[in-house]
Amino acid sequence: MVKSKIGILLRTSKYKREFIQKELGITANTLSNWSTGKTYPTIDKAYELAKLLDVNITDLYQWGNQEE
Repeated sequence: MVKSKIGILLRTSKYKREFIQKELGITANTLSNWSTGKTYPTIDKAYELAKLLDVNITDLYQWGNQEE
């Protein structure tokens, strides 16, 4: 099972959500859905987001039964 960690990363990011939305060309609703795991970014948007947040793309998700 894949669980989104995007919400956690956004809360600790130095960037405001509005800046991230503009940089990625997405809506507030889209970013909210990614944050909650309701939907997931396309692979290209995931790479853009990871680069912007200065994390590895694999850091955007929790895989399987991993515990943080």
